[in-house]
Amino acid sequence: MRITVISGSPAGARFVRGLVDRLPRASVPAELTVIANTGDDLSLWGLRACPDIDGLLAELSDDPVSATSAVAGELAALDVHPQWYPVTDGEVATHLARTAWLGQGATLSEVTTRLAERRGLPGRGVRLLPMSDVPVETHAVLDGEHEQQAVHVQQWRHELGAPPATRFVVAGMDRAVAAPGVLDALREADLVLLAPVLSVGIVLGVPGVRDALRGTSAPVVGVCPDLTFLAPSLAAVGAEPTSAAVAGLYRDLLDGWLTGTDDAPASGAARWTTRQVDLARPADEVAGDALALAESLRP
Repeated sequence: MRITVISGSPAGARFVRGLVDRLPRASVPAELTVIANTGDDLSLWGLRACPDIDGLLAELSDDPVSATSAVAGELAALDVHPQWYPVTDGEVATHLARTAWLGQGATLSEVTTRLAERRGLPGRGVRLLPMSDVPVETHAVLDGEHEQQAVHVQQWRHELGAPPATRFVVAGMDRAVAAPGVLDALREADLVLLAPVLSVGIVLGVPGVRDALRGTSAPVVGVCPDLTFLAPSLAAVGAEPTSAAVAGLYRDLLDGWLTGTDDAPASGAARWTTRQVDLARPADEVAGDALALAESLRP
């Protein structure tokens, strides 16, 4: 069974880890392709960081990266800025390797494959793909005293605490193309899962991705994200912090929607099947619920 997941954020990485832990219990062998959001990528201290790819590598690794923060402490002691981005020593090593390989002419897809092999993902049946090899960065537009200003979404979140934003601007999306393998992974999948994160919408902005999802014969099942955490982001895109409103952002794609037991059900006119479960349970159990819903929707 070919399963494709679109993922982003720490919540998305935890969901994918839960899915990987769950799949050995499935009735049929599975091949898992994970398409990672790269809209949160940024450059810091001359290094290229890919937060969502790095989060997936850390969650899925057989050989966890160092969680010490000696480098971050030394940067702070040297008064090197910015200091708002959380980073461990292992992540710095990953950023160094990525920056060096990109500088030697490798694509982000090639770099991600090398990192995934180092972390043992192929041995766990996981293929990790960036959404695009073209650099894409998301910025939050804030109202200032005299004029608006745009700040990187990571700075908006980590340093500024996600204040009200008027909108988000995705720089580079006009040049983006789907990375090799992305569209085929969606078109040829048996099941497609949208991990619990709003940044899935960034991935859908890559030309061809939304059309591939519309055209796939596989059931597409989304998982409701943490609405409290995402309330500032939802406000900026004009959506209410409700499960039904988030599902509505993907109304042309969904066949199934996994939502919390306390959420109000979507309108009876919704074209997708809704299943309410306890989303606060361990990630492997939630992933199992998503798999079960998707499999129930297969022709």
